[in-house]
Amino acid sequence: MHEIEPYYNWRDEYIAADDENSPFFGTIYSEFEYDKQIYNFLLHPQWDDFGSPTLYLKVLFIDYEKGFTTIELIGEWNDAIHNDIMVLKREVIDILIAQGIDKFLLIGENILNFHGSDDSYYEEWFEDTTEGWIVGLNFRPHVVQEFQLLGIDYYIHFGGQLNEFPWRTLKPQQLYHHIEKQINNRLGSH
Repeated sequence: MHEIEPYYNWRDEYIAADDENSPFFGTIYSEFEYDKQIYNFLLHPQWDDFGSPTLYLKVLFIDYEKGFTTIELIGEWNDAIHNDIMVLKREVIDILIAQGIDKFLLIGENILNFHGSDDSYYEEWFEDTTEGWIVGLNFRPHVVQEFQLLGIDYYIHFGGQLNEFPWRTLKPQQLYHHIEKQINNRLGSH
């Protein structure tokens, strides 16, 4: 896992550590010291710690005018033991919502497992973004299945083309337009 680094090709457009409104403003990263781990596995030092021992993230892009963010995730999403959704909601999402963000794109191809609990924080997040959306992009099929078993797919859009979307070939604004179009098609609005 130490070789999996967050996507970096958008750094010329956005860096969370340089954004005064970001929860990760002022973070200094080491290129050589591996200071994070999930269980016994070291993690690339560019990932951001938001308080979960098994789930890390990187805010790849924020567009405050459109109210849109792209967040890449890595690790094990564990609501059952660590209540990761509560920590994520309070330490990251609420800060972004306060800045006008209501469209969340979660990239989950590096989420290895999901262990659910209840859906109250997902419901709260959903209610906080009534004018926007929450999308799970490229999550592994067994992880999506676990979210679906708990009914969390009511709050987060998964499935269809969102399961294998070639997001790395796009610039952030292009990705936003593709996702927005898919969500509008799903909801029947254009």
